[in-house]
Amino acid sequence: MAPERDGVREQRHPAGATAAGRVRTPRLDQPRPPRRRLLPEWDPEAFGRLSERIARFLGTGRFIVWMTVVIIVWLVWNVSAPEELRFDEYPFIFLTLMLSLQASYAAPLILLAQNRQDDRDRVNLEQDRKQDERVIADTEYLTREIAALRIGLGEVATRDWIRSELQDMMRDLEERQNGHRDHHGSIAAMRAQRSPGRDADDQ
Repeated sequence: MAPERDGVREQRHPAGATAAGRVRTPRLDQPRPPRRRLLPEWDPEAFGRLSERIARFLGTGRFIVWMTVVIIVWLVWNVSAPEELRFDEYPFIFLTLMLSLQASYAAPLILLAQNRQDDRDRVNLEQDRKQDERVIADTEYLTREIAALRIGLGEVATRDWIRSELQDMMRDLEERQNGHRDHHGSIAAMRAQRSPGRDADDQ
């Protein structure tokens, strides 16, 4: 049995086979190597920031002034310069081509900058909406707490209420004392008005 096993092992791993000749399986503990692409790769964020800078510059008066100066110099040079130094004679086809190229690139860059601004505005609106919801929830909570405090204060004895109750009690006590004195005074007067003979008869 041992020779057969050795023969099987030899068939599976023939002599001269090395680890380099084996098929390598991808390891699971390592990331895959990046695939090669035919198209160039770029960072969308960096490209978007660059497009915003260009679009912001295109929308300034400085760009309009510089473009006007360049066009005027271009036209004056190609009209008044010697013929051997002119590079774009009338009807200025090269200038038209340059302006068309600038416009064809400016429009997508401006649209890209506007899309990025719309995305930022959408995020800001969402954050404002969430903040407004939190403010409304906090306001409702504070309103309920204030209402509960008012209800609780309505059942608590205040200083003015205690003072008024004490004054009412003092007034009642004074009226009772005055009524008691009047009653004793009337009894004494009635006794004084009785005749001495009647008192003797009573005795």
